[in-house]
Amino acid sequence: MKSLAIALVLGFLPVAALAATKADIEAGRKIATTTSLGNCDACHMFAGADEAGNIGPELKDVKTMIPDRKIFYAIIYDEPARNPRTLMPPFGRNAILTPKQINDVIDFMYTK
Repeated sequence: MKSLAIALVLGFLPVAALAATKADIEAGRKIATTTSLGNCDACHMFAGADEAGNIGPELKDVKTMIPDRKIFYAIIYDEPARNPRTLMPPFGRNAILTPKQINDVIDFMYTK
């Protein structure tokens, strides 16, 4: 069942076809550091984080850590499908973030 969920997510996820713009990266920064949006800094440490939590892994050199954008998208979209023991919310499955917002977060994190 988990494999089917991951396959569905990977089969339908939008992947940015063009290089990220400064606006995309800035939008991703805002999402990652805004409590009412992604709030990534509540659980993760990364350069520019306002609150820098330590529940999740440090997000440093993210493009090397998660080079496959589809996998990174799946993690943000529905990490519990990959790892049922995670504390990370399913941002896409629960409609917390739109596909565009998830891609903006990835664009931003790939600069970290």
